[in-house]
Amino acid sequence: MRMIDTKSAPRPAGHYSQAVVHAGLVFVAGQVPRNAGTEGACLSSVIEQTRLVLKNLDAILEAANSGREHVIKITVYLVDVGDWGQVDEILKRFFGEHRPARTIVPVPTLRHNYRIEVDALAAEKPSACRSG
Repeated sequence: MRMIDTKSAPRPAGHYSQAVVHAGLVFVAGQVPRNAGTEGACLSSVIEQTRLVLKNLDAILEAANSGREHVIKITVYLVDVGDWGQVDEILKRFFGEHRPARTIVPVPTLRHNYRIEVDALAAEKPSACRSG
């Protein structure tokens, strides 16, 4: 088991890892709209918050030897389900032709008044070298 810790994404605000890699899978912890290297909340539109969350997801996946094209499933936590259309458009552009499984979870509130949080399950990139 390998814990992921990259300075290219926000550091955990509690006792957890940005992601854990095990048996070829990458388990990414919930990402909220924070800039890497800052502790402050990003209180902007849901569009800007979603883009920042996905930027952080990209950074963590890269550090874990994965990428958005290897995402198997995402879970999106939304405070306002009315934001879903805007979020879906951003996800469509982010993933392109790749279509991971997805769950949307309406929540009453998120820490620091964030409007979105996303966690993910991905596969590691295949190794160029195979033994045996």
